[in-house]
Amino acid sequence: MTISSKAASLIRNTATVILPLSIRMHIRKIQRQFKLQSSPVGSVNFGGLRRLTPISPIFGIDRDLINIDRYYIEKFLSLHTADIKGRVLEMGEPLYTKKFGAEKVTRSDVLNYVEGNPKANIVADLTKAENIADNTYDCIIITQTLQMIYDVQAAVETLHRILKPGGVVLVTSHGITKVARREGIDSWGEYWHFTYQSKKHLFEQFFHSKSIHISTYGNILTTIASLHGLAANELDQNELDYCDPDYEALVTVRATK
Repeated sequence: MTISSKAASLIRNTATVILPLSIRMHIRKIQRQFKLQSSPVGSVNFGGLRRLTPISPIFGIDRDLINIDRYYIEKFLSLHTADIKGRVLEMGEPLYTKKFGAEKVTRSDVLNYVEGNPKANIVADLTKAENIADNTYDCIIITQTLQMIYDVQAAVETLHRILKPGGVVLVTSHGITKVARREGIDSWGEYWHFTYQSKKHLFEQFFHSKSIHISTYGNILTTIASLHGLAANELDQNELDYCDPDYEALVTVRATK
């Protein structure tokens, strides 16, 4: 009797969650001893992944489907729609303010680092932003931006400063991913890829530890798929939603002032 690859994958994923590491290591030792691995060493079939260039070099945007990062970002924000209310600040464009805040938002502001963005009404360097007063926002949405700022500590300090007491900042950043480049757009580059630990340490410098909730999204399959620029629509729901803390494709923070 044989089982399908999907069933085998489900069994492995379930065992990873349920069984302690010591038992999993013992099982693997027995598998190696009696050559019971489903894919013995040297017999891996890479298929279409045996290539030196990604399937899509621009995060799957050219595949006309929602990319994996974006799937995880929206999943995170959908869990915190109640926070997106009152006066809200977002970076670049008010995409998620409108999508998840809707009528709960009384005023929407958009910050851009350089002039020329018609969707932005504030031009500021987030490491300073002296033109934004203290205690201004009920919610700040900052997706895939912190990794583009070298002085990331100063940026988080600014986020804390411009939040109202009780206000919430919702942050997403790359974990394991290709390097994003912005040549010809502005002077930014990508300086950091974060982990759970680095985000925790960073935000605890400015927010009380009990007010910070950090979560990660991703697993070995979605990480590889994302590196190749595949789209979320090309994976099954259970494959996307399975979380392996050792493969942090996206690292998110909800922090309250």
